[in-house]
Amino acid sequence: KGDVVDIKLSTLDGILLSTNPLFISQACDSPLVGSLPPPSFRSSSQLTSSHGPVFAKVNRREGAGGWSPLVSDRYQWFEVDLGRRTCITAVATQGRYGSSDWLTAYLLMFSDTGHNWRQHRQEDSFGAFPGNSNADSVVKYKLKQPVIARYLRLIPLDWNPSGRIGLRLEIYGCRYTSDVANFDGSSSLVYRRSARPSWKAMEVVSLKFKTHKNSGTLLHAEGKRDDSLTLVLEKGRLLLYHQQGIKVILSIGQLLLAVGSLLDDQHWHHVKLQRLSTHLNLTVDKNTRQVHTPAELIHWDINQGNVTFSCAEQVSVAVTFTHSQSFLQLPGLTSWSSGVVSMALQFRTWNKAGLLLTFNLLQKGGTVWLYLSEGRLRLQINKAGSGLNDGQWHYVELNSRHDHLSITVDTDEGATAHTSIPLLLTTDSQLFFGGCPAQEGSPQCKNPFKVFQGCMRLLTVDNQPVDLIKVQQRLLGKYSHLQIDMCGITDRCSPSRCEHGGRCTQSWSTFHCNCSNGGYRGATCHSSKYEKSCEVYKHKGNTSGYYHIDVDGSGPIKPQLIYCNMTEDVSWMVIRHNNTELTRVHSSPDRHGHLAHFDYASEEEQLAAVISQSERCEQELSYLCRKSRILNTPEGAPLAWWVGGAGPGEIQTHWGGALPGSRQCACGLQDNCLDSNHYCNCDADLEANDSGLLTHKGSLPVRSLVLGDIQREGSEAAYRVGPLRCHGDRNFWNAAFFDKETSYLHFPTFHGELSADIAFLFKTKSSSGVFLENLGIKDFIRIELRSASEVVFSFDVGNGPLEVRVETSVRLNDNRWHSIRAERNVKEASLRVDGFPAAVHEAPADGHTQLQLNSQLFIGGTASRQKGFLGCIRSLQLNGVTLDLEERAKVTPGVRPGCPGHCSSYGSLCQNQGRCVERVIGFSCDCDQSAYTGAFCHEEVSASFKSSTSVAYKFKESYEAKRNISTSPFSIYSDLTLRGENISLSFRTSQCPALLLYVNSFHREYLALLINKHNELELRYKLHGSRDVEVMGSGVTNLADGLLHTVTIRRLADAVTVQVHTRTTHFTPCVTDHHIQFEEVDAELSSLASLGFTGCLSGVCFNSISPLKAALLHPDSPVIVSGPLVQSSCGGSSTSANPYTTETTHSLSDQPGSVDPGQPLVNSIRSDSVLVGGNAIDIRRGMNNRFEYNT
Repeated sequence: KGDVVDIKLSTLDGILLSTNPLFISQACDSPLVGSLPPPSFRSSSQLTSSHGPVFAKVNRREGAGGWSPLVSDRYQWFEVDLGRRTCITAVATQGRYGSSDWLTAYLLMFSDTGHNWRQHRQEDSFGAFPGNSNADSVVKYKLKQPVIARYLRLIPLDWNPSGRIGLRLEIYGCRYTSDVANFDGSSSLVYRRSARPSWKAMEVVSLKFKTHKNSGTLLHAEGKRDDSLTLVLEKGRLLLYHQQGIKVILSIGQLLLAVGSLLDDQHWHHVKLQRLSTHLNLTVDKNTRQVHTPAELIHWDINQGNVTFSCAEQVSVAVTFTHSQSFLQLPGLTSWSSGVVSMALQFRTWNKAGLLLTFNLLQKGGTVWLYLSEGRLRLQINKAGSGLNDGQWHYVELNSRHDHLSITVDTDEGATAHTSIPLLLTTDSQLFFGGCPAQEGSPQCKNPFKVFQGCMRLLTVDNQPVDLIKVQQRLLGKYSHLQIDMCGITDRCSPSRCEHGGRCTQSWSTFHCNCSNGGYRGATCHSSKYEKSCEVYKHKGNTSGYYHIDVDGSGPIKPQLIYCNMTEDVSWMVIRHNNTELTRVHSSPDRHGHLAHFDYASEEEQLAAVISQSERCEQELSYLCRKSRILNTPEGAPLAWWVGGAGPGEIQTHWGGALPGSRQCACGLQDNCLDSNHYCNCDADLEANDSGLLTHKGSLPVRSLVLGDIQREGSEAAYRVGPLRCHGDRNFWNAAFFDKETSYLHFPTFHGELSADIAFLFKTKSSSGVFLENLGIKDFIRIELRSASEVVFSFDVGNGPLEVRVETSVRLNDNRWHSIRAERNVKEASLRVDGFPAAVHEAPADGHTQLQLNSQLFIGGTASRQKGFLGCIRSLQLNGVTLDLEERAKVTPGVRPGCPGHCSSYGSLCQNQGRCVERVIGFSCDCDQSAYTGAFCHEEVSASFKSSTSVAYKFKESYEAKRNISTSPFSIYSDLTLRGENISLSFRTSQCPALLLYVNSFHREYLALLINKHNELELRYKLHGSRDVEVMGSGVTNLADGLLHTVTIRRLADAVTVQVHTRTTHFTPCVTDHHIQFEEVDAELSSLASLGFTGCLSGVCFNSISPLKAALLHPDSPVIVSGPLVQSSCGGSSTSANPYTTETTHSLSDQPGSVDPGQPLVNSIRSDSVLVGGNAIDIRRGMNNRFEYNT
């Protein structure tokens, strides 16, 4: 029920229903004001008759030379009636002639009726227009989008502070003509094609409509196969339904799209329904949505009904409460003395809370408040209605008769509440709508609630409408901060600025995005929570596992859960499909072939992006055969093939391990097939195997497999298509080095009009420089290092330059990698540097929002001649897209591709004595000198031992043993002479006592680490043949408890430190526990060694030697293993510390004849092996030639 204009049902051949459709030519810029009669001009007031609105014509000097109101404030307005609906393209303003009176800023309102005004906003929702700087010059503003209206109203915002409001005005445009039809709710307009046109690639249905009803069917179209589309207005939104089978009456079909909001505002809205092949585009004003739908709508069949070809305008005057000080005050009525009171109004708002109406009960000394709280209507403590902050119009009626009070909400579907409290009002009572006057302590109005921000209309008191035009003219009541004769509500969630499926909610002045349902964050759900590859996770110190990967960051591709295998130097992304197991295919004469489809866990766009950004991808393709040929080489037609590549893929006739297009298997490429006459083993029709890796990224992933030679008797086959595996992130290491302050890279203009995120890594020795800059005519965006500890993100979107700064507590010019992430959207701008707290700057609620740039994007330098950047920039991503710095640097003087030196930043990731090694791209950890393994030397190497298990690591034969002479230990093998040693291991056992470690030398010197019979960790040292054994108790007991314990021993000269978890024991001279004779301890250690060791041992390391790691992972090393040695986990890493450990201190004794403090423990390790896990060993014999671990 409403009006429709410009109905066009058309195809590309130009069939039209309406006559004189809107067509705006370049010549639509004629001046319109000069020829208008005097009654066409109105204003809120005038200073004198010579300052009236009729004199406000550009470059005219009649009267006082223009319009000036009686009072210069923001409640004044100037209005022009153009006589009919007109296409308005531009507005020009000028100050009052010969005066100091001119406007510096103003708002424009448009209307078809002289009521229900609509504010005109620029493209980015900024409403204010620039005015004049003097009284004589003419400032013309061309509207970015023409406006169709009859009435124009100008509202002054600011004016010359040394003068008054002064105005002369010109309006530019041209005549506008269109056909209209008025619908009364039961009428319809029919369009039926007299002949069916040929099928067109595109069909368009477009129209304009206006209505004050929030529901109704706007368009219904039936296709040739009983399909129909229905365009329905529902609660102010347009919904598009598709229905299969027009005979279904109970339903209007499946909802395809929902577009627009607040479309029941009695203003014209443009609707276009466009069919492109199998897509439907639905546009409402400037908001477009797209959906896939069957392309069945070609023929239209509808019956004609009763339609009036004129536009019946319904006039209602609304009032907008925009401010925290907005209120409307109305006087009481004489009729209230009868005890009968009624009040009613309609309101719409987005706010959950706000005061609608309040008044005092003078005779009872009480107060009545009618207000919203949490979207529910409340009268004092009574409540009715809910969800009333949905932006729709809601009707509220308050009635009181003697001792009965009722409140009604939405008469059709609302609720009614009753109370016995009477409303005893008098003529002196005052009604306050929306809020209270700003004066503190007003006895007539107190508001303990929030003020109302929204629209009200159809106010009635005792069934009489309130004349809001009189209120506007100050002839009735009082008001402040109101917009009268318009509803200024806007839907900040239509179109939604929440990205990636974020849910938009709003209040009067702002909106909020709920990002909890996706993998994104930020004020508009723009930024991804996840990293772009397994490579990035690895370089944050993560280990193998499942991770969410967002390959394009803030781009449109959704995150995906991927397994990251980080056990090697490279990080593999593993994407599985529905069948990665070996699958057998049995022969059958009835089968013509076997077809297998592979459905991947990732979507198509995700797969394509992973393959594109990876350095290498591979997929196993294996085929086991018996009388089942593959490619039928060399001349026959292929009997098996697979489909791979992007999209639906292409047929591939090469097999695993061969090159694309070669029509070979791996054996054909290597020239080692079972039958040299064929290029595949299986083509020889024998029992064979053709397996290998597919590595050509353009052919991956494998999407389907066809096996054709399986119907013969005796045919057998089995195949396996492994998961897609990709490693390397070409974007993460993409870098450029800027070695001159004048050097820079340039790229095309950055387009981040509403949302822009910029992320990169940098390292430098310089204290300042510009990382990035892009300029527009006035707008710009820049990120720079302002000082050694300050990064600044600056930009201008038309509201003036803004800066977001982060100051760090460390210097950023330390030649280590640092990360920067800057984001700017319509809500806020933020900047984060490394892990420091982010700096955030909120955007103005109604300011400019679009970043408009037009120059080239400069990286590492600037077009504004500021100091350029010296150093490296890496992994530069703008809105999820990585810029290829290396390729551009190859052809740019002063810039070099790549940037070495990653170990200064990432070296700490190499754990447990692992060594960081620089690579051309990135780095790796060398674990040769570590007892651990893995990408970061973080994985324990451990094994389970039985009492019969031993591991012997063979060293060089001692020089003395070979020569059978006695020589000073300091004269030979100086590379093995030790002033001290570092020993570490972890163990888990329930055995007590137990010998954990035994080290001896050719000169009858040794150390032993054991759990003694008191379940205490004990260390014994003998550094000289004539010296007694020193026993050092650690004070740590209960170690044979089946839990993992870590021990570290360090000695430098005579200072020994033993650490068990976090408890450290230092041994100092003359403070040892006690001394025992050598013969006593020799027998005791022999007894312990004969028991062997049962338990788990991990991370065994003596200086740079790791005998257990050598035995388990490097069988070609000089290792001898006896008994069962089973690799297993000891149950945790060395960081699993016992919380009850403490610290003690000791040292070696300073006895007469003791060893020089600088003498090594093992005088040049003249043993030839390390023994791990021995049993029944004669330790005294072993002393001659062994350096032993006995466990």
